[in-house]
Amino acid sequence: MQQLIDKFTKYFKAVPAVAAQAPGRLEVLGNHTDYNEGFVLSCAVGQTTNFVLTPVCGTKCTVKDFRDGTEMHFDLSALDSKPPKNGSKYIIGMLNELRKRGFQPFAFTAGLESHVPLSAGMSSSAALEVACGLAVTTYADFPISKAELARAGQGVENNFLGLKTGLLDQFSSLFGKKDSIIMSDFRTVEVLGTHALPAGYSFVVINSMKKHTLVDSDYNSRREDCENAARVLAAIYPGAKTLRDISPAELTAAKEKLSGREFLRASHVVQECFRVKQAAELLAKGDVKGFGQLLFESHDSSIRNFENSSPELDILVELARHHHACLGARLSGGGFGGITIHLVKDSDASDYAQQIRSEYFKRTGIEAEVFICSLGDGAKIIG
Repeated sequence: MQQLIDKFTKYFKAVPAVAAQAPGRLEVLGNHTDYNEGFVLSCAVGQTTNFVLTPVCGTKCTVKDFRDGTEMHFDLSALDSKPPKNGSKYIIGMLNELRKRGFQPFAFTAGLESHVPLSAGMSSSAALEVACGLAVTTYADFPISKAELARAGQGVENNFLGLKTGLLDQFSSLFGKKDSIIMSDFRTVEVLGTHALPAGYSFVVINSMKKHTLVDSDYNSRREDCENAARVLAAIYPGAKTLRDISPAELTAAKEKLSGREFLRASHVVQECFRVKQAAELLAKGDVKGFGQLLFESHDSSIRNFENSSPELDILVELARHHHACLGARLSGGGFGGITIHLVKDSDASDYAQQIRSEYFKRTGIEAEVFICSLGDGAKIIG
């Protein structure tokens, strides 16, 4: 953060008035369950997006991205315009969503820097939304809860960008706890508890380098399938509102009432909700081997039921299955590309990461991005 402050001060000849930091996230278990009001295990990561700003007169905003030197400009009088193609769309969208909640946008000059991989499945966009939202509301002393700030970030995706995402990304970025996995309930929108990752284990994150652009993917159609299945099942099981309320046995009994595709999509979500609960119990008992097996089961369901994996992701998980050091692996995030997470012992992590990277290159010709992931704290104001 201090490096960003120094760069900002040198470039704009002004000292930032506020500095905010928001982490990316890993979806540990609970794939596509958030918008079905289900349960998710997730964590904030050590990689963060830093955002600093100082207010200026008028209506024109300038944002300098110190990663690549680009500069973005927009006018507060045109916040309702079509989203631009650059990263300012997340900032403009956040100002729009906060305005709906009574916030009065002000003009500013801002600088940002991020270490969250882009288009990889670690929610670089949510980290930017949260960092920006936290910065502007803190400076303006605008009262807003963490949960409502998360909803504002979700609103950027849903209302401004047209992507039907859930709350997982922003929620994890805001509520993450160092060295812990959080269990969230996305019906009540609350953290149900935290579970320490057993001592001596880490997540190795391997980026397939196949970018997933969710707006251009089948993400929205997956959500529509889930919602359609939920409506059919709600008519059969009174009291059920979403797939979160359906047991695996109930889903199987109602199979003939759903289309083949709806049944597959629902199977993934229903089973994921139960896997999350089971994983929380295993983590509480320190059963890291059983927990790891659930990661493999989740990925199998992504291939078979939700069809949101990719050949590259499947190769990475296949390599993990045949490596003695890995206890479990799966895609993480929306899918269709992006990252896989691999549960390994700390002592094996470095060698494991390089071996999988090497084997992946032999199989695909792609140089994967690999890093050992620490579990970090949620978003905060610095200084």
